[in-house]
This record gives sequence, structure tokens and C-alpha cells, in this order.
Amino acid sequence: MLLLIIFIFIAVVCSFLCSIAEAVLLSIPTSYIVNAEQQGKAYGPLLRALKDDINSPLAVILTLNTIAHTMGAAGAGAQVVAVFGNVYLGIFSAVLTFVILVFSEIIPKALGAHYWRQLAPITGHTLNFFIRVLFPFVWLSNKITRGVANEPTLQGFSRQEFQAMAELGEQEGQLDKHESIVLKNLFRLREVQVRSVMTPRSVVFAVQEDIAVADFLDKYSRRVFSRIPIYSDPEKMTGFVLRNDLLVAQSEGQSQRPLSAFRRELHAILDASSLLQAFDTFVSTSVQILLVVNEYGDTQGILTLEDVLESLLGLQIMDELDRVENMQVLARRLGAMRRKKMGLDQDLPETK
Repeated sequence: MLLLIIFIFIAVVCSFLCSIAEAVLLSIPTSYIVNAEQQGKAYGPLLRALKDDINSPLAVILTLNTIAHTMGAAGAGAQVVAVFGNVYLGIFSAVLTFVILVFSEIIPKALGAHYWRQLAPITGHTLNFFIRVLFPFVWLSNKITRGVANEPTLQGFSRQEFQAMAELGEQEGQLDKHESIVLKNLFRLREVQVRSVMTPRSVVFAVQEDIAVADFLDKYSRRVFSRIPIYSDPEKMTGFVLRNDLLVAQSEGQSQRPLSAFRRELHAILDASSLLQAFDTFVSTSVQILLVVNEYGDTQGILTLEDVLESLLGLQIMDELDRVENMQVLARRLGAMRRKKMGLDQDLPETK
């Protein structure tokens, strides 16, 4: 009877531990390992090695599991026949199968998948020990599977998976709504084109470059823009001026000089470029305003660093002097009003 209990114990308990180890190993994400390595945890490099060579720990787990099942079931069956006779062998086999299924497969794998964070360190050390003990089996398994699974596995997450993780983090309360929005928008920067967020040409405030500083400050004193595009003719933007430069010029007695004397270079970007490309341009040129042109060089509008940040943050950045929340909304409203006056179809609905 004692041998029967021992064989059942081997079959159930060993398989229980193997199932937990397998579930934990397959549940550990790369981000957890990277974080452990950055914190200097001893199990970080160990888990990294196990995940990089996933076949070795799986071979250990399956070897131990198979040995436990085979020895336990065979030994327990023989003891049942010896103690109770052949009559109860079928009943015992059915009961043992159910016990192994529930208590050494379903329950431990559920526990391993749920508590993998707590079990990851000890699982790593245990698997590393058995890889050395069962090295011949591991070596043979790697030889057999080399021709089957020789393609490199994808490390890390795809862009779509990162966006899904941001959504999941918000749903589970790990991220607040705004953090989730920023993360998702960050991955969309390379997909959104400049033309969709720029200030359209129809509402761009620009002035002629030969206007005197004094005339500009007197005529446009209520304009709150800090960077003003200037042009030689309405079809050709020549640069931009900083309001601060004009105020300094006025204080230094240079108010009669034309705006062109304080002109700064206005870099151009294609309207089909992505916001990520636009951001790189802002950084490389150390400017906060770009001229948006089409493939033929025609002016389409203006893009500011603020436009890119608003797209990233998912909100409108307004200071105490802003009166129009979105110049594109204003452009659509003005366009709708013009079409209405001309009796045209309202094909573009007004944005509220």
C-alpha cells in the first residue's frame, strides 16, 4: 500500500511542479527580464538565458513530466493489481487520469500563469539546475528539434502590441486615460501626415516683408502670434520674424526698418510627410515653425511644434491669449460660410 501511495505521489506532485514551471516560463515577458537586469537582480541574466534558449528548459520540463507520468502510472497500476486485483485496475486508471488532469495540469498551469511574477526567480534557478543534471536529454532534444525550429524568434513586441498594451493598461488601472492616449498617439506619429494637423494656408496670418516694424506693431498690436511668416508676394513665403525681435528693435530705435531685416529662415516640409519626420526636422533645425508645401512647392500652410505636441498629447494647448482652439476648425467654418454664400453644396460638414 505504501508503494502505491509513493507512485501516486510521484505521478501527481512531480507533474504538478513541472506544469507550474512550464506556465511560469512561458508567461514571463521580455520586459520583466529587462527590468530585472536593470535592477541588478541575479535571476535576470538567468531568465534571459532560459528565454533565449527556450528549447532547453522545455526539454527538461517535458523529460521530468514524462518520467513522472510513466513511472507513477505504471508503478501505481502494478501496485493496484498486487493489492486489489485486476478487477479495480480500470476504475483506478480512470480516477488517476482525472486526478492527474486536474491536479497536475489544469490547476498548476493556472497558478503558474497567475503568479508568474512571484515564482519566476525560483523557477529560473530550478530549471537551470535540472538543465545541468539532465544535460544528455537536453542535448539530444536540441539535436532533434534543430531542424524543426531553427528560425529566429521575434524578440520584444510589435507596434500594434504596444498600442494594445497601452489600452489594456488603461482598462486594468495601471495607466490613467491620458497616459494611455499619449502612448497610443506616440506610435501613430509616423502614420499621421502633416497636412492633417497643419494650420491651412487660408487662415495663416502672414504679412509683407517690406512693412516697417513700427507700422506692423501699430497695425497688428492685437495679434498674439510670437512667430509671424513674411512674404515678398502672397505666393512666396520668404521667412518669419519673432515678435520679440521686433519689440527689441523698437526699443533700440530701429522701428523704421522693414521686417525683412529681422527675417529668420523658414524651413519647408512636404505636406505628405509624417509627424515623426516633422518632429525630427524641428529638432535638427532648432526651430518651432515650418512651411508646409506640396510636391510642386506650393504653400499649403504652416506647421508648428505645438501642433505636433497637441497630436501627441491628444489635447489643445492654449495659453491665456488664445481665442481659437483649432485653426483647422476655423478654416472649415470659414469655408462652409463661403460655400453657403455662393450657393454651393455643403459637402464639408461644420466641425463643432
